[in-house]
Amino acid sequence: MAEPSSREDAVFRMWLMLSTIAFTLIPPAAAAQDFYSYTSMQVQGPPGTLIRIAPMDGPDGPPLGAVAYRVLYRSTGLNGEPIAVSGIVVVPPGDPPPEGRRVIAWAHPTTGVVSRCAPSKAFFVFQNMMGLRTMVREGYVVVATDYPGLGTVGPHPYLVGVSEARGVIDAVRAARLIPGVGAGNRFAVWGHSQGGQAALFTGMIVAGYAPELQLVGVAAAAPATDLLTLLRDDAATDGGRNITAMTLWSWSRVYNLPIDKLVAPQAMPAVDALSHECIESVLDMFERRRSQKPLATAFLQVPDITRVEPWRTLLVQNIPGTLPPSLPVFIAQGDADTLVRPEVTQAYVQQLCAAGSRVSYLDLPGVKHGFAGSDSALAAIAWIDDRMDGKPAPNSCAAVGR
Repeated sequence: MAEPSSREDAVFRMWLMLSTIAFTLIPPAAAAQDFYSYTSMQVQGPPGTLIRIAPMDGPDGPPLGAVAYRVLYRSTGLNGEPIAVSGIVVVPPGDPPPEGRRVIAWAHPTTGVVSRCAPSKAFFVFQNMMGLRTMVREGYVVVATDYPGLGTVGPHPYLVGVSEARGVIDAVRAARLIPGVGAGNRFAVWGHSQGGQAALFTGMIVAGYAPELQLVGVAAAAPATDLLTLLRDDAATDGGRNITAMTLWSWSRVYNLPIDKLVAPQAMPAVDALSHECIESVLDMFERRRSQKPLATAFLQVPDITRVEPWRTLLVQNIPGTLPPSLPVFIAQGDADTLVRPEVTQAYVQQLCAAGSRVSYLDLPGVKHGFAGSDSALAAIAWIDDRMDGKPAPNSCAAVGR
């Protein structure tokens, strides 16, 4: 999380004003916590089936006459166990076409690793779905998973690709079961940062996990790909320390691993604090800047956590691999991104190209990590439109990395 630019400062001030108003005037969405609760009996059933649904309203309602639902649906945990996952479904106005509405699955960037950090609990949830107005205007049903452990009981398996992807796919399945929505079986996935990793893993597993669905394209902005590089090379930055702290805290609980062998005792209060704070508003960012300061002087007890087992093996397992060559890919990357660095993303694109994928690569001059999703949203949706229309996918492979 590098020092903000003048543009980021302006956005920061705007969100501070809006967030302050929201916290003053709007009852917390967490008041609906009972919606996210479930019993062991309620999760029994096919993945993607609905447990609970409720309409959403409020000052940040869905745009352009759309309606929205908060959903709780069944999915599959890391060990194959049945779990519940929450999310949102946004439905454009009007009657669905006979062939069914087209679907875009939005995969959100990092919001936190504890239950209260679910995007469906955020004050400005619809504003945080990059390109939502355009997607609604184009007639898409937009499904937005919270991922497992956000909204529902945590911890969230942070940066665990298969977990994210199952949440994405089962949200699409759930949307198709809501009466009147008319969602078809064709969908695209669009995500930023952690959501970019989720989008790529969706492309990797969907054919085997949900053969009844047809994924027409994968779109990702500044995706988390090489986790080894992300945790090693960014360790000296605020953003890198934030990601490392949340990853270690989450994985120590998800995989039952001892975190005290990696983190210095004096750093644990800061790691715990960061892991219980969300990244949803400017007020959250103020809190995190303060919480992470101690990590700049004392954090890890090992020189390179990416060489320590079993952490290294887990990091490798959660690096997205190549996708089926028939599945087109769109990737956007800011060239001023110091968290997910351009050369890392370009190296992944070259892997896709070598495996036969058709990749459309969008370079975003001067764009930092936090703005990659918003600045590429219109291009990503236009690319998805063409995939839905059956147009040949463009290919940037010959130019990437030169």
